This record gives sequence, structure tokens and C-alpha cells, in this order.
Amino acid sequence: MDTSGAHAIETIDDLRRHLQWAIELEHATIPPYLCALYSLDPVRNPEATQVVGTVLAEEMIHLALAANLLNAVGGTPKLDTPELLPPYPHPLPHGDRSVHVHLVPFGPEALELFLRIEQPASADDPPQGDGYRTIGQFYAAVEAGLRTLCDKLGEDEVFSGDPARQIGEYHLRGGGGEVMPVRDLKSASAALAEIIEQGEGAARTDVWDGDHDVFHPEREEVAHFYRFQELRLGRRYRTGDTPQSGPTGEEITVDLDGVLPMRPNPRTADYPEGSPIRVAQEAFNQTYSLLLYQLEEAFNGSPDQLKDAVGTMFGLRKQALALMKLPTGDGTTTAGPTFEYVPPERRN
Repeated sequence: MDTSGAHAIETIDDLRRHLQWAIELEHATIPPYLCALYSLDPVRNPEATQVVGTVLAEEMIHLALAANLLNAVGGTPKLDTPELLPPYPHPLPHGDRSVHVHLVPFGPEALELFLRIEQPASADDPPQGDGYRTIGQFYAAVEAGLRTLCDKLGEDEVFSGDPARQIGEYHLRGGGGEVMPVRDLKSASAALAEIIEQGEGAARTDVWDGDHDVFHPEREEVAHFYRFQELRLGRRYRTGDTPQSGPTGEEITVDLDGVLPMRPNPRTADYPEGSPIRVAQEAFNQTYSLLLYQLEEAFNGSPDQLKDAVGTMFGLRKQALALMKLPTGDGTTTAGPTFEYVPPERRN
């Protein structure tokens, strides 16, 4: 267990702080995945659209699982806060400072970033609650902290949250896995396993995540890291393949001409006030901040807000696609969403 003083998980407050970090970590993947997904022409790039779309849906499930874990131990999930949208590029929250999350269209640069984010831990990587190199190490530290606290205080003391705040068996169309309520150590461990297996594989030596492919039920689903590896290498994994062998199955084609050339890490400040691009970016930021508000409400006792949040995401897609079709004026790139936080007092 991570015993680096301030970041060891030795009290319930430490645990709650780390589970809020888990929410920030799961959310940090969503804007870059959205940019990659929206930049893809689904007709010219059906495979890449499917992969990024299913990973995105599963990250939303992981976000809900992290909120369930925090609620289960009596915490308060915070999503409508500027901490969730630091300026881009920025490091993964509380992670390896060398991994910079940036907003780019789909392509080799985006895939490199996604592979760094989803990178599996090695068999001998220690649990690490802060400054982790892989997400698996971070969650291993959370699980170790949970078990230690249950041994020390008893499960009833640790899992003191209101069960009514749990998001139930909620299934997002287009992704594998499900949101499970967390009430005790067993369900907490299952929720953590779901997050880790979908990201880096069911075992640190395996490419599969334990689910079936949503679009091809006859195929087992590979974990996020290996799904992105398939796109990078242009080939699918098939039964018998391992991390060492790489994928040896059928070819996958990616048409990089079928990608909108979004300018990397866009900012509203790059455009004059009142200009069409800035107005469209500001409207997108209003919608995204509304989404964070709806998610926070959903995870704090109003689960019905999840339906509203899904509706808001459809609106976001329309706004982002319109932005990605606006030329920036440099002759090559188009505009894109900036994911800048709008404080509640400045919302429409």
C-alpha cells in the first residue's frame, strides 16, 4: 500500500478524498475521447467510431461507479466544479506528470495519448495512491485502503452512506459492463474490478476484459488499451493472442482523410468576442457545464437526472460537430470545443 505520508489511505477522509480523485480521473478521459469521436466520419471510419464510442460509454459507467463508491462511504461526489476542467493540456489528476491530456482530433497523436491513459500496470507495479504511473496502480491503492479500513473499523463503519444515493443497474447503450450499486466490501471490490478490467484487461497478462463485444456478440471484448492498440496497428486481436503476440486477426482500416482537422487544444481566447467561432464555443461550454451539474445532481440523490444528462450529451454532439466544420482561418484546421468551465453565476 502507498505509504507516502499524505497520500496513504489510512482514514475514511483519506478514502473519500481518493474516491473524489477517482471521479476526476474518470472524467479526465471524457473530453479527449469526445473530441476524437466527434472528429470521425462514421461512414468512412466505422471501426474507429465504434471503438472510441464504446470506450467513451464505458468511461461514463466508470464515472458512475466511482460516484457509487464515494457515496457508499458517506462522501459527496463533486462534478460541477472547475477542478474537473483545468485548462488543456494538463496532466492526469494526481497521476504521472509526464502524461499530458490534450484535445486533438482522432489520429496517431490521439491514439498515443489514449494508450498512455489506459496503459496496464505491470505484474510487479506497486499500488500507488498519488503520482501513479498507471490507473490500475491507483485503484489497487484504493482497494488496499478499503480493505485495511474494513479490517480496522468494520464494514458497517466504512460503508455508512445512504443506499438511496446509489445509481442502480444502469446500462449505457453502446458500452459493455454495467453500473452496480455499492453497499459493502464485496460490491466495492466488484466495482473496482469492473473499472480496472475494462481499462487494462481482466488480468495483467490478458487482453480481454471479460465482457462480450457489444456490436459483435460472438466476439469477446478486448480491454480499452488493446482496443486502441488494434486501431494503431490496424489489426484485431483474436482468441489465443496475448499482449506479447500483439493482434494477429483481421485487418482494420482507418481513413485519416475521414477525420475533421480540429485545431489542437482550442481556447475561446483565441477568437474575438462575438465572432461566430467564439460564440459557438461559449454555447458548447454552457452545455457542458450543464451536463456536469446534471451528473452531480444524479450522483447526489436525484438519479432521474441521468436521463436529462444523456439528452444533454446528444445536444453536445450537435454543437461540437458544428464547431468542427467551422474553418479557423489558418487554411488547414477547423474549430473545436474548448471544454472551459462556466461558473453557475455566468450560465444562461
